[in-house]
Amino acid sequence: MKTKIVILDFDGTIGDSQDLIVRTMRETLRQCHLPDKTTEECARTIGLPLKACFKMLQPMSDEMADLCAKSYRIIFDRNNIHGAVAAFPGVKETIKALHDDGLMVTIASSRGHHSLAAFVEELHLEPFISLVLGADDVEKAKPDAEPVLKTLRRFGLQPAEALVVGDTKFDILMGHNAGTMTCGVTYGNGNREELQAARADYIIDHFEEIRQCVRR
Repeated sequence: MKTKIVILDFDGTIGDSQDLIVRTMRETLRQCHLPDKTTEECARTIGLPLKACFKMLQPMSDEMADLCAKSYRIIFDRNNIHGAVAAFPGVKETIKALHDDGLMVTIASSRGHHSLAAFVEELHLEPFISLVLGADDVEKAKPDAEPVLKTLRRFGLQPAEALVVGDTKFDILMGHNAGTMTCGVTYGNGNREELQAARADYIIDHFEEIRQCVRR
């Protein structure tokens, strides 16, 4: 079927936010008196909801994970000065081109809705984005299919009409769980091997290559 909607991840796909996220995660660990983790260890958790990120870093109770998530949000708001997250090369132009081609473009992210909407506004993407869906807009975040299925129901579309794009296995698994085509990008927080193992239908090195993955 012809592609009618492109559902994009944000962190590591649209926005180059790894430094901001990792720095905030490591500050959170220190504030909560937990062992420090490397940049690579922190980056591997990006794409999951906050509580799951910290639980993936090391075993902890739900109460400690809640505390980490709460502390993270406070520290993030302090660290997130204007310009802290830039769009990857080609992002703005390609999203506009997809929109101009008649495709619907939306975002499904594990980031909270308020933070996500603020970045979309800061990057001047609002005219081209039809829906912003954050982790707090769903009951089950990625890799569960809910963010994709909720988006498709909103616009009356079928999974076969969608392309899910992201930089980690969590995005690819979310797309597969929803029955869509998937596209992994190699420049973000994941890597080619991870995307291949998750069975991404397409793997691209530059954001503008998304247009080549759209079924006409």
